[in-house]
Amino acid sequence: MQYTTQRDALRPFLIAKQEDGSFRLTVRETRYNSQGYPLVTATLQDEVFKTAAAAKAHARDNFGAQPGQYGTK
Repeated sequence: MQYTTQRDALRPFLIAKQEDGSFRLTVRETRYNSQGYPLVTATLQDEVFKTAAAAKAHARDNFGAQPGQYGTK
């Protein structure tokens, strides 16, 4: 049984725009149990960013994020 669609769908870095116009970064870690079911741990970072680009730069510099690993909300 293969779950490549589920694995590819969830990006490890989520950048969300807040109501005040600032951006927050959530780092998500996906593990899979013995039946292949995804278990996701999401950690909202304390930092607040003025732009989405600043959040991406923080993820790249501190977590080794690569292009294509960002999701937006």
